[in-house]
Amino acid sequence: MPGGRLTQQERQQIALGLADGLAYAEIARRLDRPTSTITREVMRNGGPAAYRADLAHRATERRAHRRRQAAAPRGAKALPEEHGRDAEAVREYEETLTTVFIATGTPQMMARVMACLTLTDTGSLTAAELAQHLQVSPASISKAITFLESQGLVRREREEGRRERYGFDEDIWYQSMVASARSTAQVAETSRLGVGVMGPGTPAATRLENAARFLDFVAETMIHAAEQAREILHTKPEPAADDTAGPGQDRG
Repeated sequence: MPGGRLTQQERQQIALGLADGLAYAEIARRLDRPTSTITREVMRNGGPAAYRADLAHRATERRAHRRRQAAAPRGAKALPEEHGRDAEAVREYEETLTTVFIATGTPQMMARVMACLTLTDTGSLTAAELAQHLQVSPASISKAITFLESQGLVRREREEGRRERYGFDEDIWYQSMVASARSTAQVAETSRLGVGVMGPGTPAATRLENAARFLDFVAETMIHAAEQAREILHTKPEPAADDTAGPGQDRG
């Protein structure tokens, strides 16, 4: 099985395979590559509907250039990789996650900040740490944080002194789903208001009423599912194993 980076010719074959409706596994088989390689390549370059071989190849060259720059000696120390992780694999996964966030409609810089905060073990980072890791200006970080805060996607903490840290709440995805459901419910209510304006029974009013019923159902289902998922599925990292039994406690 060949290793190394995908070539431009392989990317063209990926684009042709996607256009023909082939599954990632079939494209991978034809190129004698792991399916994960094809999946990661497509998802970090716009997804199956937007993938373009030439754009993907140029994007890969730009990413490689940024990595070379990041590897060069700098005044500040790079964020360390912990838990024995493969630094290259982490960088590639961060790019993939960023691409998926962008595909959901999140602006690029905001998506990069979201991915960075998602993957930090500390749970939060300072603006300086974000700027250093993403190799962007503090102003870009400030703009991204302001946007994410307005969407309820990031929390702000103040340390001793004036330094602030930014991170995701435990309930960040729950809050995001609830906010989305409320927006959907607002569209439903506005659609229902239009029924009287357009005249009950008219084609336009019927269309609005159908939309209102559909969106009401979706919003209620989203909130119910989010609440159920938060209650049942939420887990926390397990604490490091240590002997917490104090003196005099029964150790069995």
